[in-house]
Amino acid sequence: MLSSALSNLLDPAVLFFVLGTGVGLLRSNLEIPPAIAKFLTLYLLVALGLKGGSALAEGGLPADGIYAIIAAIFMAALVPAVSFYILSRRINPFDSAAVAATYGSISAVTFITTQQFLADRAVEFGGYMTVAMVLMETPAILMAVVLATAVRAKEAMQQQAAETGTAPEEDDDFAPLSIRDVLQEALTDGAQLLLIGSLVIGYLAGPEGTAEMLPFTYDIFKGMLAFFLLEMGLLVGKQMSEGRAKIDKALFAFAFVSPPVNAAIAILLAFWIGLGVGDAVLLAVLSASASYIVVPAVARYAIPEARPGIYFTMALGLTFPFNIIVGIPLYYAMVQMLWGM
Repeated sequence: MLSSALSNLLDPAVLFFVLGTGVGLLRSNLEIPPAIAKFLTLYLLVALGLKGGSALAEGGLPADGIYAIIAAIFMAALVPAVSFYILSRRINPFDSAAVAATYGSISAVTFITTQQFLADRAVEFGGYMTVAMVLMETPAILMAVVLATAVRAKEAMQQQAAETGTAPEEDDDFAPLSIRDVLQEALTDGAQLLLIGSLVIGYLAGPEGTAEMLPFTYDIFKGMLAFFLLEMGLLVGKQMSEGRAKIDKALFAFAFVSPPVNAAIAILLAFWIGLGVGDAVLLAVLSASASYIVVPAVARYAIPEARPGIYFTMALGLTFPFNIIVGIPLYYAMVQMLWGM
């Protein structure tokens, strides 16, 4: 495990992330222009979608793929439920719901970095894991909205009871948030649509059609990933400097403890259903990562009572670097040990 961790740490893309984090902590004026940062995000999503769609077209959707997708959806529902139960005992329920949704969802960049990690070690994985990744967004968001709506309704009823001195009754003035509106915002997110569209294009074009895109999706991919991780490192460093005081010890511990715990559950599930090593590692990473793009954007609309400084800082400033530097090789080593490699 130590050699795998050192190998990952010395990977140029990861080193650029470390560089960016250090520069960000120093509050340097180095920055990636927003337009270029946005292009890098869009590029990675397109490349990921085309690769996944092409692999899916070539290999189809075997039983392993179906099991992997079901396991991914199960983890996307389990993680926010357990996270909310744990966190609601430490922080207010709205923050708990937002953090639970963040950790129940996924980080596409962590997933992409893991794919590159596996490719560098010639470990095969299925294109259907990209489908699993896409499908993991919605359950976490839906559960968070349901939890936040329930908390909001309970508080409204308790307030009414306190004001009137009577038993709580339904408040006609209380309008629970429309789950339909929240899901519409989540599912029409530009990054999500681009990823899904690229996945479909890769599937329709197949290996032959996407072969013409190889210089774009493969040859320059790692360089683009390194440049993007540099930008993410700068953002993480600045976020850590600005938001460190908002994270208490319990949340700080949760940001580092929950990823390997969730990954361990996913690995045991993958072993039980018979997934391959590559698929098991990707399922573990998906279960261990936290969203810092789609879910925070939706949470600001769906759970306005929650504090973005908590769930965004935890996901991007703590869990993301942990997974990139330590988590990926750790989960890979765990899979190797269980699979007897």
